[in-house]
Amino acid sequence: MDMISENNYTRLCGYITEKPVFSHTSRSQDFYTFPLQVQRLSGNVDSLNIIIRQSQLRELEISGHDKLCVEGQLRSFNNRRGQGAKLIITVFAKELYFCDDDFQNQVTLCGTLCKKPNLRCTPMGRDICDLMLAVNRPYGRSDYLPCICWGTTARLASQFDVGTHISLEGRIQSRKYIKLTEQGPIEKTAFEVSITELEELSRCETEKAVTLL
Repeated sequence: MDMISENNYTRLCGYITEKPVFSHTSRSQDFYTFPLQVQRLSGNVDSLNIIIRQSQLRELEISGHDKLCVEGQLRSFNNRRGQGAKLIITVFAKELYFCDDDFQNQVTLCGTLCKKPNLRCTPMGRDICDLMLAVNRPYGRSDYLPCICWGTTARLASQFDVGTHISLEGRIQSRKYIKLTEQGPIEKTAFEVSITELEELSRCETEKAVTLL
């Protein structure tokens, strides 16, 4: 099956900067995580967290500072432990292999808005809109993925209602920010999809995308 036909597809190409470490066990399988650094055209770098099965780890014998291509899905996890970010965003790797390709950061999503879009304006006067997209998985599960768009696209998105079905293309970005706590300021990292293309869908188009999974 072509993963591009799914409602959640991600392709990344970047450098491994740290060796994988154990993440969790699910359904008797061990999973590992590592950061993949992907450079933007501007020269800035996004550090994105990758999740892989132990079997993939053995096959590739991953070591630091190797360039890797990852194809998979953007996933979210609700952290209830009270430490770190409340919403954990990762890329679940279905396929990965070493490569010499240029840096790549592509994501395609199809889902439903689960919060009212938040239109605001930057200090430089540019419109920006925050979206929260629910993307269905099989067996009744969903990923809740924060997205952001700018300018004309932001003004269009701000008119959507909760429950609107949309498809989008963009890239995953990491963003540092400072959170003020009782212990003092703490630097944190937020992850979101920066939208380049956005389209409203009918319900039947969304359901068709889901059944392709």
